[in-house]
Amino acid sequence: MLDVIEHKLAKLSGQLLEKVPKGPDLQGHAAVLLALTEEPDPQVILTLRARHLSTHSGEVSLPGGRWDETDPSLEFTALRETEEEIGLPAGQIRLLGPLWSRSTRWQVQVTPWVGVVSPDVNLTPNPGELDAVFRVPLSFFLADPRIRTDRITIDQRAVYLPAYLYRGYEIWGFTAGVLTEFLVKVLDAPIGRRDDVPLRALN
Repeated sequence: MLDVIEHKLAKLSGQLLEKVPKGPDLQGHAAVLLALTEEPDPQVILTLRARHLSTHSGEVSLPGGRWDETDPSLEFTALRETEEEIGLPAGQIRLLGPLWSRSTRWQVQVTPWVGVVSPDVNLTPNPGELDAVFRVPLSFFLADPRIRTDRITIDQRAVYLPAYLYRGYEIWGFTAGVLTEFLVKVLDAPIGRRDDVPLRALN
């Protein structure tokens, strides 16, 4: 599966790199890492944000965070935040390139980056930010075992996103959106709006 992902991202790299926000001031921007393990059924590395945090507490997310004025690029932001959050150094990540930037419901523009890591990589959640770090096989998402579909309004536009439950972790919202777009546009997964599951509207 990884060879398909690498081939597709290599074809899209020029187009996607052109759209990555650049400049000396990237306030209001953030970056996350969609890290995949290098094995036949790649696993995506996800985190559970600490419950004591003031924002997004207890939510599943991709490692990453907001751009800092000392960061030379959003690629650097994704790698720096990943090491800070889960102890994964940039030197252990084979970066494949960016995905499509997405706005959150709070008007933060987030650029995801795809990277490949060894399945044996040692990950340690930062207790100040995370309660857990875990992995989910891509095959799980490709099977689309959603528990519901969420309706979210972003930029005055209705967006329908699947929500999943994996070993007690609920994966929904922005994180589910990044994963779904990646699966649909890179792996041609037939994931769309479904009428056979509950619909929940989110403000």
